[in-house]
Amino acid sequence: MARGARAAGTAPARRRQHLPSVQLKFVMAVTGAVMLLYLVLHMIGNLKIFFGAEAIDSYSAWLRTLLEPALPHGGMLWIVRVVLLVSVIAHIVSAVVLARRARKARPVRYAHRQPVQGSYAARTMRWGGVIIALFAVYHILDLTTGTVNPNGVHGAVYDNITASFDRWYVTLFYALAVITVGFHVRHGLWSGLQTFGRSNAATQNALKGFALVFAVVLTAGFLSVPFAVVTGLV
Repeated sequence: MARGARAAGTAPARRRQHLPSVQLKFVMAVTGAVMLLYLVLHMIGNLKIFFGAEAIDSYSAWLRTLLEPALPHGGMLWIVRVVLLVSVIAHIVSAVVLARRARKARPVRYAHRQPVQGSYAARTMRWGGVIIALFAVYHILDLTTGTVNPNGVHGAVYDNITASFDRWYVTLFYALAVITVGFHVRHGLWSGLQTFGRSNAATQNALKGFALVFAVVLTAGFLSVPFAVVTGLV
């Protein structure tokens, strides 16, 4: 009788221990969606460079006047930056906690580890995240603050971009980071759809295909700008 009572008592405890991990996965999915939306909008904005200097410079100026006079000049941009920063921090913390819990749940390594199901992205999320983080810091110093940009003129977006990508090593680093982001998006989008309950045995292949196509389009959109600068198209 006592044994049955203990067994019954452990079930709710197990559920309570499992809930935080489920919630962390939900946090990762939501914050991932926020970052993905930002990436899509950012890519669309970048593509304005193909319409000339006036188009992309005017777009940059317009972003700073959004919701004026309800918000001060540049206020909307700061709101976006804060939301994005909070999302990035929450995403990273959730990922680290979940990874540690996974290691604790399997303290002894397998003698023969099976290949990770999924893709190359699933096996490179950690070091890929480091590359993206380093690039994000450099990208801000280059094209946001202009600190390390050869042109570095506030508001001269077209000239700043072309000056930045005229340096081959910056273009190479940018391409590496963007491709890494593509792997993250492919794996993260598919995982996120599963977290939100949109994946089952019948639809997994379709979801993987959608995630792959989406990641490829996003990656190509970002890479088109530096390659256009390098080849002289802009």
